[in-house]
Amino acid sequence: MDILQYPDERLKQVSEAVEDFNDELQTFAAQLEITMCAGPGGVGIAAPQVGRFQRIVIVDISGMRKIPAKSTNNGRMILINPEITEWEGMAMGREGCMSVLDFTGNVIRAEKISVTAFDELGEQHEYHCEGYEARAVQHEVDHLDGLLFLDRLVSRRTDLFKRKVYKGRAETRTKGKG
Repeated sequence: MDILQYPDERLKQVSEAVEDFNDELQTFAAQLEITMCAGPGGVGIAAPQVGRFQRIVIVDISGMRKIPAKSTNNGRMILINPEITEWEGMAMGREGCMSVLDFTGNVIRAEKISVTAFDELGEQHEYHCEGYEARAVQHEVDHLDGLLFLDRLVSRRTDLFKRKVYKGRAETRTKGKG
């Protein structure tokens, strides 16, 4: 699927809750995951990034070469109608996005979170995330509320960086990252 690129105004749209957990939703979730994995370094993707304005995200940091210290790894999480119910600590970290190809930036996020969400079959789960995984979940949930990491930069003047050419999971050279 094609990924919407900043400054596309649709990226500012707030997403609606999913109400029907059906075969079409399962098919969409599978296609969304394929899109995430096709991008270089993609560890997360949100439905609004492909033009579907429903509260659906996928996060999976298990494919990273080096998972940063203090990071949990819940594996592949399909989070439908996610709600962050608890958060603890704050830390600044560098983020990039498949919808903002040319830049990365420093963003302050909670270090530990708890999140409840449904999977594609409609079963509710609770996840406890910390470190990089917690950051990735918060980044993707922001997409559901029409926010990009650019909206959370510590300072646009000192904390926005031109991205270097990135070589990731995909075999082609590109400048994207999830």
